[in-house]
Amino acid sequence: MTTESNPVPSPAPAPSGAPVEMTGAEAVVRSLEMIGITDVFGLPGGAILPVYDPLLDSRKLRHILVRHEQGAGHAAEGYASSSGKLGVAIATSGPGATNLVTAIADAHMDSVPMLAITGQVFSNLMGTDAFQEADIVGITMPITKHSFLVKRPEDIPATIAAAVHIATTGRPGPVLVDITKDAQQATFQFRWPPKVELPGYRPITKAHGKQVAAAAQLLAEAKRPVLYVGGGVIRSKASDELLALAEATNAPVVTTLMARGAFPDSHQQHLGMPGMHGTVPAVIALQEADLLVALGARFDDRVTGKAALFAPNAKVVHVDIDPAEISKIRTADVPIVGDLKDVLVDLLAGYREASAAAAPDLDEWWATLDGLRSEFPLGFSQPSDGLLAPQYVIQRIGELTGPEGVYAAGVGQHQMWAAQFIKYERPNSWLNSGGAGTMGYAVPAAMGAKVAQPERHVWAIDGDGCFQMTNQELATCTLNDIPIKVAIINNSSLGMVRQWQTLFYDGRYSNTDLNTGHDTVRVPDFVALAEAYGALGIRVTKEEEVDAAIKLALETNDRPVVIDFVVSADAMVWPMVPQGVSNSYIQYARDHSPAFSEED
Repeated sequence: MTTESNPVPSPAPAPSGAPVEMTGAEAVVRSLEMIGITDVFGLPGGAILPVYDPLLDSRKLRHILVRHEQGAGHAAEGYASSSGKLGVAIATSGPGATNLVTAIADAHMDSVPMLAITGQVFSNLMGTDAFQEADIVGITMPITKHSFLVKRPEDIPATIAAAVHIATTGRPGPVLVDITKDAQQATFQFRWPPKVELPGYRPITKAHGKQVAAAAQLLAEAKRPVLYVGGGVIRSKASDELLALAEATNAPVVTTLMARGAFPDSHQQHLGMPGMHGTVPAVIALQEADLLVALGARFDDRVTGKAALFAPNAKVVHVDIDPAEISKIRTADVPIVGDLKDVLVDLLAGYREASAAAAPDLDEWWATLDGLRSEFPLGFSQPSDGLLAPQYVIQRIGELTGPEGVYAAGVGQHQMWAAQFIKYERPNSWLNSGGAGTMGYAVPAAMGAKVAQPERHVWAIDGDGCFQMTNQELATCTLNDIPIKVAIINNSSLGMVRQWQTLFYDGRYSNTDLNTGHDTVRVPDFVALAEAYGALGIRVTKEEEVDAAIKLALETNDRPVVIDFVVSADAMVWPMVPQGVSNSYIQYARDHSPAFSEED
């Protein structure tokens, strides 16, 4: 297989501190090299073209040419989320830049460290409605940690260095650097490292000792504690510290959609995922807790349901590196601002001191929770229409691939089933669009993850609706030797929307039928589409074919693989707490319906 990115040797960078005459465009490339960036995703155009010329000569940067700028953004996200490193996306001005906006917003919602570099029209043309002009700094200001506009070449090194620092410190997130074309073309004396001045940016990482001590005391006194774990634990690389605290306290752990893998699913203290589609034990544990220790979680509405009725009898310890999140939704009795990796170490030490005289007795609490686990195990029913159960397909993907795989999901029913039925044992193994809920995330995110972690099997678990938004990146994967595996959970519909129409709109299926494969009409034919992109295409319609198809995908590493799993359109995601309803809905259903199960 040939690759589109074939870096050729270039002169070595100048020694640190020695000035070198170069263009602003060369400075962009040189700055990325000096920072240690090795992979970037992008698509050239007129306003960013000066950068693409020296990029051709770089022997340190691998550029992956995408088919759509949104794909570059999601690939940068997948790259960052699977590896913990910075993801970089490059686009031109106007529509090139605006095509990045969805991915930037996605990264902002999910705290993904990402650098977006865009070209801008000549500075003297700004404000004149010049060809492909767009105020991308203004457009992205609400969805970035910061957006920079650079009009002078000499400002490029310091701006890129500052952008990387902002994106990767404190609460991670996307930063945009927009560079005018004249700044790219003009020359200046490049010097590295540049002087970076960010007087207003001072992330708090060290927590206040008295607050940590107060939290430790509450944890030592609680009878029904729950560790409510959010994606911040993964972003801060604090999974080991979380495991140590959980085992020392014997407190039950719930992991949100963004935190799957932060705590091993196989661990006895793990109750599963909370929220709208969470496990019954996790949902009820939060509702009946007397203490919530929220770790890098933001009390999202999909977790809390009706926030005013969420965990009504619980005191709240809220730990987050972003002070804006503390008490935003639920007032914290003990607010702690700091980096979770450090805070958890201090909290464990404080707990051991506070509980030295007598460790809390949680036997009664665990008896209740274990009873719920036995009574309401996660499960699913076989479809009555003879088609595949999507839950079974996804479960087998996880079982045959194992915990060392990486799983990127789109948005909808398949996302929830992937969160429920794959067992996650390590952080950074589960990638999804949690906050923004972006259709089209999975394929490019899996592509980025495979670039970052080429030794791992990487799956894009997608719906037939999501897949059609970004499937063009299969061409990128084929031409750049990025052999991802794509599982299309093909129910021939916009599944989650259809589920809501079934439950709340009397089965009036308005514009949710996609016609992708249950009858004689297949628009498109996913197997033929895969083959057109140079991928291996497989269709599976029977349960006995599932394992063989997955094994063939795992054995195929010379090209991407697309498996069209034709599943039942009537399969639903259970449990489900309706939007805007208290999580006590689950309690009520359990207590008042003798037939209640996770499928009610």
